[in-house]
Amino acid sequence: MARGNRVPGRVAAVAAVLVACLSGCTASRTTPEADNPGGAVISNRNEDTTFHGAEPAQPYRMPNVTLTADNGQPFNLVTDTAYPVTLVFFGYTNCPDVCPLVLGDLSATYLQLPAPVRERTQVLFITTDPARDTDEVLRGYLARYNPAFLGLTGSLVSIKTVAEVLGVPVSGMKRLPGGGYDVGHGAQVIGFRDNRAPVVWTEGTAVPDMVSDVIRLAG
Repeated sequence: MARGNRVPGRVAAVAAVLVACLSGCTASRTTPEADNPGGAVISNRNEDTTFHGAEPAQPYRMPNVTLTADNGQPFNLVTDTAYPVTLVFFGYTNCPDVCPLVLGDLSATYLQLPAPVRERTQVLFITTDPARDTDEVLRGYLARYNPAFLGLTGSLVSIKTVAEVLGVPVSGMKRLPGGGYDVGHGAQVIGFRDNRAPVVWTEGTAVPDMVSDVIRLAG
């Protein structure tokens, strides 16, 4: 069976914080407020909160876009997310610091989740650098953190479309003096129940709080 449609029990349930800077350490913020440093589009927050993470006034909806999974198979974000909970994080494998930190938190959170929750949850890592992040590169990179994490690539246009719908800023390439480039992007993690996302994890959310929120999503 394709990894894009994996059976329950093989997919990790995790969450992570929104990191203050963008992967690659290039700031690209959609809002300048100090309590929203990563640029998550959360115009208003509900007064009566259900989650420890930030709650958009209008929950995000999963866009009907098809990308390519790290097994080379097409993966539609609506029809192939067959688990009750889906957690989405944007990043890239050449990121020097931010993405490893977020993925480290993802792995730490995973270790604290009850097995039934892991079986009901899918984690998607969408690259913001498809020129370098092929399906094979993504598969090897994510295996360092958890082999159940699913990497997605595709055209930059498609990736930016998904990011925009989910309120994640993605900037262009920033050339480095020594060669190569960084890619700026927001580092928030969006938590979906089916195709509706009522929570975004932002900077400073403790791992136990993230675990609690994922359990609530799965319930």
